[in-house]
Amino acid sequence: MKVKSKLLQVSFAVVLISGCAIAGTQNPAELNDLEIAHVAYTADNIDIRYAHLALAISNNPAVREFAETMVRDHTAVNQQALALLYKLKASPVDNFLSQQLTVQSEQLVNEMKQLSGAEFDARYANNELAYHKAVNGLVENSFIPNIENMQVKALFEKGLTIFKAHERHAETMTSSLK
Repeated sequence: MKVKSKLLQVSFAVVLISGCAIAGTQNPAELNDLEIAHVAYTADNIDIRYAHLALAISNNPAVREFAETMVRDHTAVNQQALALLYKLKASPVDNFLSQQLTVQSEQLVNEMKQLSGAEFDARYANNELAYHKAVNGLVENSFIPNIENMQVKALFEKGLTIFKAHERHAETMTSSLK
């Protein structure tokens, strides 16, 4: 089970960073603003789902505090993003990366549902650290440099600041669970 978990975690990060889809190789840097918005919205919703799972399974105060932070912050960013899209009279566009994130998150949720106690806490914490590192790298290196709309770019820059703080928080949480 641990080997499978590590492989899933590594494959998830590789897909995020390289943008490889099942049907072929595509580049996240080539996504347009509305496709990028969909990836970000999807990634936020996935992390909210992971957090709700942690709140349902974990009794660890550090894990629960982190999960509550994820729900609060990712929900707030998604609300800001939706408000901006409404203002711009635009809709996010589904794409290969959003779809791949969704498929992989389903696999991970099904895996984590089978865990409990310290094993769940460690898996959740390690995933959150890897997830934030991968998403933050994608946002910083592929998305922000390629976003054309300045309002959208500003929202992503603001969100990245928040999500880098999540990454540091996840590092602290994983260290405390060892």
